[in-house]
Amino acid sequence: MAVSATLAAHQVVEERRRAGLPVLPMSFGQAGVPVHPLLTEALAEAAGRNAYGPVAGDPALREAAAGYWTRRGLPTDPGQVIAGPGSKALLYASLLAVLRLDRGSAGGIVLPRPSWVSYAQQAALLGGRAIFVPAREGGVADPALVRPGARAMVLTLPDNPTGRLASPRTVRAACEVAREHDLVMVSDEIYRDLGYGGEFVSPAQLAPERTIVTTGLSKNLALGGWRIGVARFPEGPLLDLALGVASELWSCPALPVQSAAALAFSEPEPIRSYVDKARRLYERINVAVADRFAAAGARVEPPQAAFYSYPDLAPLVDGTAAEVAARLLERHGLALLPGTEFGEPAESLRFRVATGQLTGAHDDERRAALDSPDPLTLPWIARPLDRLAEILAAP
Repeated sequence: MAVSATLAAHQVVEERRRAGLPVLPMSFGQAGVPVHPLLTEALAEAAGRNAYGPVAGDPALREAAAGYWTRRGLPTDPGQVIAGPGSKALLYASLLAVLRLDRGSAGGIVLPRPSWVSYAQQAALLGGRAIFVPAREGGVADPALVRPGARAMVLTLPDNPTGRLASPRTVRAACEVAREHDLVMVSDEIYRDLGYGGEFVSPAQLAPERTIVTTGLSKNLALGGWRIGVARFPEGPLLDLALGVASELWSCPALPVQSAAALAFSEPEPIRSYVDKARRLYERINVAVADRFAAAGARVEPPQAAFYSYPDLAPLVDGTAAEVAARLLERHGLALLPGTEFGEPAESLRFRVATGQLTGAHDDERRAALDSPDPLTLPWIARPLDRLAEILAAP
């Protein structure tokens, strides 16, 4: 199995940077704000916590995560929460628990087309089948096209790669189909706090008995390198199975990181304000980038969350997606990830555009961008936007 396409793309960009080559990094979903100082302090204060902790996670973190979901209209008991080393590991543990649960059906996992690169690869690692179903709206397989014979359905709310949010009606239809076909829903909600369009409804509000929710701090607070996430399980065998998986895979997340995460999920006012500022910054940049693609003639829906858009470059370019991506990188230093990596058919010329790294090259620039009333006028943001327009004028 090859390295994840998103991580491989990031490695290529970093190699070009080290070689002194120009690069416009839009292939990797890196959040672009500094670590909040309250979290740095909490991590330092807990650095001496070097013992193993409970498999499910430190009680303070589980309580804080339960409060996080409860404040969002999803009442949660701390006993329903499992902490892990990032939401990716929790997604894997969740799918493994589902596939190990005796439900009398084949080991298929329904995925929207397109969907984040790791879902299908995790299904393959688990010996299951990735069943791609065209998305009705971003992140949710069209419920009308879901057939019996699977065990799980993965939803992404809001969506990576499209930057869109499925409507409450589509989420409700997905829950109805899940009940009809006895599917467990795994709802990846890591971008929930970075939404700026549409109405958010979690399937766990509509079908709590069959929904697992995962989230983390890598996007809203840019803590990807800290590797911490939490999952909310329905009470019962899925929770017990996932705990068993966690005990064999990671034992427990790092306790110092859990201490800082407990503070983050408790959401004191400075943390809430920080996430709000980050969301507004990402929105300004992401919408501006999508507008550049639209102005050049690409087909693109307005982004509704985080730092992704998903333009179709078919009106602008010829060749396969891989050829176009290579040409844009080699000629212009523009790094995009082809939609074929997200399950799109070979003839697709849709590309995932990630804009989180356009906030600045270092923390001083990123802090200034967070505090700016008009971040698009800052030179380190305006320059890549202008450069993108030039590239798209002659791709």
